[in-house]
Amino acid sequence: GSISGEHGDGLSHTEYNAQLFGTELMQAFGEIKQAFDPAGILNPGKVVEPANGDSRMDTNLRYGPSYRTVEPETVFAFKSQGGFVGAIEACSGVGICRKAGGVMCPSFQATLDERHSTRGRANALRAAISGGLPSDALSSHEIYEILDLCIECKGCKAECPTQVDMSRLKAEFLGQYHSVHGLPLRSRLFGEIARIFKVVQPMAGLINFAGRTRLFRWLLGQTLNISPQRTLPALASRRFSTSFARRPFARTREGKSGAQVVLFLDTYTEFNNPEIGEAAVDLLGAAGYEVTLVPGQVCCGRPLISKGMLGRAKANAMRNVRALAPYARSGAKIVGLEPSCISALRDEYPDLLPDDPSAMDVADAAILIEEFFVAENLADRLAFKPGEDRIVLHNHCHTKSLIGSQATLEMLRATGLTVEEIPSGCCGMAGSFGYESEHYDISQKIGELELFPAVRRAIDTQDGVQIVAPGMSCRAQIRDGTGVVAQHPVQLLAELLVDK
Repeated sequence: GSISGEHGDGLSHTEYNAQLFGTELMQAFGEIKQAFDPAGILNPGKVVEPANGDSRMDTNLRYGPSYRTVEPETVFAFKSQGGFVGAIEACSGVGICRKAGGVMCPSFQATLDERHSTRGRANALRAAISGGLPSDALSSHEIYEILDLCIECKGCKAECPTQVDMSRLKAEFLGQYHSVHGLPLRSRLFGEIARIFKVVQPMAGLINFAGRTRLFRWLLGQTLNISPQRTLPALASRRFSTSFARRPFARTREGKSGAQVVLFLDTYTEFNNPEIGEAAVDLLGAAGYEVTLVPGQVCCGRPLISKGMLGRAKANAMRNVRALAPYARSGAKIVGLEPSCISALRDEYPDLLPDDPSAMDVADAAILIEEFFVAENLADRLAFKPGEDRIVLHNHCHTKSLIGSQATLEMLRATGLTVEEIPSGCCGMAGSFGYESEHYDISQKIGELELFPAVRRAIDTQDGVQIVAPGMSCRAQIRDGTGVVAQHPVQLLAELLVDK
C-alpha cells in the first residue's frame, strides 16, 4: 500500500517517506531541498527530515494532549457546529481565505495581513477559548482589533472548505465585548437605525438638508466619528407602507393567478427608497400576485447583529417570526428586496431561535425577489419594452455567498438586455462599516480592488450602460466611490413593463 494519496507526503508522513521512496530518492529530495532552501525555513519537516530530526507525526499538533477549551454562554446557538467552540475549530488552517479574488476575504485582499484573514481571526479566537491567551480574551481589546476589519460578508461561509462563518463569530464576540466594556453610542445608533429613521422621518426635508451641509457632517465626525467624506443616506418624504396603503398597487389582473405573496418590509425600502418597493409591487401585481404587507413586522435585525446587539436582534427575530410564520405555513412566500435582510431571516433566525420551529418555517419561505421571479417563471407572464442599455450588475455579497447570482442574472436577462456581472466581492461599505471614520480608507480600498475600476470602465467606454445593485449599501458605495447612481434591479424591470 501507500502512505499517502492525493494530498502528498506532508508533515504527518515525513517519518515514513524513506520506507516508501527508498534511500536514493530521499537523497535526491534532500539535495533539491538544500539547493533551494539551504537555511531550511520553507515548510521545515515536510517530505525531508528537518535539521533537528523531529518529524514524528505526533508532534507539532494543532490539538495536543493538553488542549482544553471553555464553551462560553452565547446568544447564537451555533447548532450545526456543535457550539461556539466547534464553530471556531471548524477552521483547519487551509488558508484559502488568503486568495486574491472571490468574495472571501475582502479585508485580507486589501491588507495582505494574516491577522485580517479568516484563518488569522479563527486562530486568535482558538487561542482565546483554549487558554493560549489571558482568561478575559473573549472580551479583550486585542481580539476586538483582530476582528475589527471583518466586514461580515459571509464569503467565508461559502468559500471556506469548512464553512467557517466569521461573520456570526464576530457578532457573538462583539456581544461579549460590549457586555464588559459597554456599548458605544455610535454602535447603538447604527444598530437601532430603524427606530431612529422612524422618529426623524417626519422631518425628512430638514434632516436631508442638514445632511448635505459640511458643518453637519463635520459635527458627526467630531461627535460620533462618522466620516464627513460620506454622503449620508437621504430619507424619503413618504414611507412605503403609507403609500402602499393609499394606492392600489397590488390588484390582480384578469386571468392571472391571484396568489398571495408577502413583501418583507425592510428598513431601507420603508424609509429611504419607497420607490423600490413600489416598483416591486408593480412587477408582482402585473404578474398577477396579490401583495401583502404583514402588520407587526420590525427591522430584520441585521444592523443589530452587526453591532453585537444580539439580545435586541433576537427580540426582533421573535416578533417577525410571530408575524410572518402563519403566512409561511399557509404556503405564501416572503419576498425580500434587501439581500442582507433576507439573509437574516434565512441564515440567522434559525440559529437565534433554535427551539422555535416557526423560525425555520419563516427561513424556508424567505426568498429574494429575483429568486421568486425565476422560480415562478414570471418571464412568461410579463412583457417588457425593448431597451438598448447594457446592464452591469454588482450583486450583494450575501447573495453571492449564500445564494449565488444566477437568479439575479436570469431576471435581468428576461428584459432582453445584455447583462454582465462584475466579478467583485463585497463592495466594502458593509452596512455602517464604511461610514465609520476609522474604516473609511479600508472601505474605499476594498472598493478599488475590483468594483470601482469596473464601474468606471463600463461608464467611460460605452454609452447606454446602467449599473444595477440590489443592496442599498452597495449603491451608496458605488455613488461615493465613482459618482455613478445605481438602480435596484426591480426598478429597471418595472420601467420596462409593457402594461405598467
